[in-house]
Amino acid sequence: MTTPPLRRGLRTLGTLLITLSAISPASSVFIIAPGVLTGAGTGAFYSFAAAAVVGVFMAFVYAELASAFPLAGGEYAIVTRTLGRLPGFAVLGLMIITQVLIVAVIALGVGTYLGVLWPGLPGPSVAAATCVLAAVVGVFDIKLNAWVTGVFLAIEILALVVVGALGLVHPARPVTDLLAHPVAAGGGPATVGAIAIATSVAMFAYNGYGSAVYFGEETQDAPRGIARAILMALAITVVAELVPVTAVLVGAPDLGQLFGAENMLSAFISARGGGTLDTVLSLAVALAIMNAVLAIVLISSRLVFSSGRDRAWPGAVSRALAAVHPRFGTPWVATAGTGVVAALLCYVDPQLLLVVTSTSIVAVYAALCLGAIIGRRTGSTAHARYRMPWFPVAPVLALAVLVFVVYQNLLDPAVGRPSLLVTAAIVVLAAVYYGVVLRRRGGWQLAEDVVAEEPPERAGDPGATGARTDQKP
Repeated sequence: MTTPPLRRGLRTLGTLLITLSAISPASSVFIIAPGVLTGAGTGAFYSFAAAAVVGVFMAFVYAELASAFPLAGGEYAIVTRTLGRLPGFAVLGLMIITQVLIVAVIALGVGTYLGVLWPGLPGPSVAAATCVLAAVVGVFDIKLNAWVTGVFLAIEILALVVVGALGLVHPARPVTDLLAHPVAAGGGPATVGAIAIATSVAMFAYNGYGSAVYFGEETQDAPRGIARAILMALAITVVAELVPVTAVLVGAPDLGQLFGAENMLSAFISARGGGTLDTVLSLAVALAIMNAVLAIVLISSRLVFSSGRDRAWPGAVSRALAAVHPRFGTPWVATAGTGVVAALLCYVDPQLLLVVTSTSIVAVYAALCLGAIIGRRTGSTAHARYRMPWFPVAPVLALAVLVFVVYQNLLDPAVGRPSLLVTAAIVVLAAVYYGVVLRRRGGWQLAEDVVAEEPPERAGDPGATGARTDQKP
């Protein structure tokens, strides 16, 4: 199946803007961070700090692997080329379910924060409409989408600066209290186990810096540019999330009221800045969430597009998903399909969405760490333009942390253990599909690798849209 190339319309800055918008630090702080605070109390500081350390390790791994394989398939395309087709398809199963679910999870936050301005808004319907609108915008030129996400990203960063200032300018307690005496949300000291379980949620809050790889076929000088975008995205994300979370913990007048509030960030802002500021920042967060939905739809559609190009599904389905818009050079069918499916998922129980997505990223991270180690040993990543420092420290330490996180999740009967079971079930189903369907039809024959780099005669040409293809040996 011959598929037209995606349009190479991004520079590193454009890729970075979309990647940061997908992470959406404001959405993470306002929507995901309260879950960390509920689980770890003021120990959430340690959870976010530990997640940042794991993030550094994983950013090194992502940067090297993405530099070697800057392909629209992202993690599954990398794992397939370093660990083999079966592990790669298992990762595809995890990612294709998780990515679309994440769109719905994030979109459900739109109604929550718009509800401050217009009480009584039907949350699921607002979220579904946001997903559909994001899909429509996502079909247009990728360069336009980069600028759109960049404008809204600036608004959400400003909102986080305001939150940070509210807590740090007039602190209610010293930072040393968070370090020496972390307390649980229900009172008493925060346990190491609770902090560790909350760390997996904090990892999810930071997650997304590796998403830059999905735009490898649309970024100029991708082997270098994608690695830079990944490392810069992590650094900016850690600062943009850890600082306001710390500010909330040291600046909240009453920790009991903070942890008991239905909307922790709204309660903090109202207590420190008043109801008007809470309304303004709620609108900014709603815009940030919409921006995140757009960015994640862009990412998810590249994954879906790549799976169609790699003939992972029945012929007609694969051909449709691999369609590229003749004018905009974007995967328009995959984009539209992602938006519609995500819109339908907005009516599913949010707790179920959380259980399905909570630990799948741990399995994907582990596969990437193994891919980095095996790739160095076999030489499959030898052509990467970026090489991580102190190899194999990053993947080995990241694997050790991931094992500990899995162990702590096994001890959690509410979310952790069910989530691990769901993750395992998805892997098993993917393996069954691979064996029963793909192996029967002669194996999973991936499409030609798209080398995400301009041909020498076109390098440096901002309007270059072509891509050289080499048959995978």
